Amino acid sequence: MMRTHLTPHPRSSRPRTSRARALLVAATGSAAALGLSAGVTGPAMAQPAGTTAAATTVSPAGHAFTATLSGKATFTAGSVTVTCTTSTSSGQVPAAPGNHNDGGPVSSSTTPATYGSCTTSMPGVSATVSTTGTWGVAMQNGTPVTAGLTIPSGGFVLRTSGLASCTVTAAPTSAATVNGTWTNGAPSTLVFTNASVPVKVVGGFGCPTSATSSTFNATYQVRDTTDPASQITVTG
Repeated sequence: MMRTHLTPHPRSSRPRTSRARALLVAATGSAAALGLSAGVTGPAMAQPAGTTAAATTVSPAGHAFTATLSGKATFTAGSVTVTCTTSTSSGQVPAAPGNHNDGGPVSSSTTPATYGSCTTSMPGVSATVSTTGTWGVAMQNGTPVTAGLTIPSGGFVLRTSGLASCTVTAAPTSAATVNGTWTNGAPSTLVFTNASVPVKVVGGFGCPTSATSSTFNATYQVRDTTDPASQITVTG
């Protein structure tokens, strides 16, 4: 994550300036993270130069699914952590033959993710999240199976109030794809480990307006809602 450099307010103490900087850098991390339980249609994960993407099949064809945060999503910058405990999104596997690609990912749109119960490790600061636009996911078979999740341009906005009032926008100028890994199971899981996304921060004193990217970590469980006895899987 990019370091931010803030000029202390002449009437503010150094401890308050340090707390504001650390908090809002963490908020920037949450902007990257909170938009990532689903993404707009796009490539799964970039293939190494000179290689060909493997065939991909997402099953069961035409079945609806829901992705639900497992445990907590944590966004950490230095000693400051932002934690969210609820996040969901839903979508549908493409009907056959669209659920198979002989040489690349299988893509589908999803609803904008919803987020709630987000807290920070600093007192006196609250956060609200709004999401808009068409989101989606692209799955690519391989070792490991990868997932490309893309936030539509300006599709995620985090606002903080209290110690500092800032607006953090993920994918501020164009859609941005974020990479994760998929594991088939009961239920299947989608994991983001130090995933990166571009952000833009605006606001007054205490806002890290020079930050341009952030990272996050989270695990989602993906369940078949058409037939709960079935599992959403990615194969060749």
